[in-house]
Amino acid sequence: MDVFDDLLRGVRGKGAVFGRSVLWAPWSLRFTDAAYLTLCVPLRGAGWLVPEGGTAHRLQAGEAAIVRGPAPFVFTDDPATSANSPVREVHCAPDGDSGDHPDAAPAGELAGPTVLMAGAYDVRAEVPQRLLRVLPPVLVVPDEHDCAALRDYLESQIAGVRPGSQIVLDRLLDWLLVCTLRDWFDRPEADPPKWYRALGDEVAGPALRALHEDPAHPWTTSALAARAGVSRTTLAKRFTELLGEGPVSYLTGWRMTLAADLLGRPELTVAAVAHRVGYADAFGFSAAFKRVRGVSPSAYRRGTAGELPDSREAPAG
Repeated sequence: MDVFDDLLRGVRGKGAVFGRSVLWAPWSLRFTDAAYLTLCVPLRGAGWLVPEGGTAHRLQAGEAAIVRGPAPFVFTDDPATSANSPVREVHCAPDGDSGDHPDAAPAGELAGPTVLMAGAYDVRAEVPQRLLRVLPPVLVVPDEHDCAALRDYLESQIAGVRPGSQIVLDRLLDWLLVCTLRDWFDRPEADPPKWYRALGDEVAGPALRALHEDPAHPWTTSALAARAGVSRTTLAKRFTELLGEGPVSYLTGWRMTLAADLLGRPELTVAAVAHRVGYADAFGFSAAFKRVRGVSPSAYRRGTAGELPDSREAPAG
């Protein structure tokens, strides 16, 4: 398991509802889900993604885009005239539902000028937030790598009527989301987070993967250096160069991120959370949590885990 696996493990789509949406100019769709991420994939035609207060981005068939929320954004045929076009408010996942369940579109309908597929990701957990914070407001990735064959299969699933079609579409979008993020981080215009670059390093990479494979283990710099096959001094220097902090400090921050999500589970006591993230007792864990997060575990839990903006850690870079 690596950092990327950890951060995306809990990200799941909330409903793919645009499989049969055919758009005829002039048109403007305004996405108002307040989702933390929205994946947009044109199956036909092209349009412009316009984030609220941001720069318009051209999106055409053969590309995938991820829009970081929760602010609304618009998908339009022409950003210069969108203010005068009829605006349709859209929701990828209505409240209380996992998404609309439309009948399959007639095959001819998918041959229209513009067909858009979209899925919303309401990501509130702290673990994936470490990834989301390093993304730009909008990213667009050409469909030229290992995701290239997926668009045609998505279209075939939309046009058919089979049991479980909504779940299939949601999972296909999850797959495409991961592919798009991975391809984005490998592009020259991207600014990947420090941990992403460190994964490929022959010294820091093995230590970083070890921390994520077993964060509750009583890791020391010497033990991690042995895992990487280098001296303690070499690991500490290289790890700090690439991630901006030493391995033990990184481990503490990662444990507190995991703990923040675990505190949102009422069936777990603070002591149980402490044990899961590698602390022998609740006292040592509480002191570390307050030092990193600015509040005690009990106060964090009372304030609803993940909803205390002043106690969140700085963006992971």
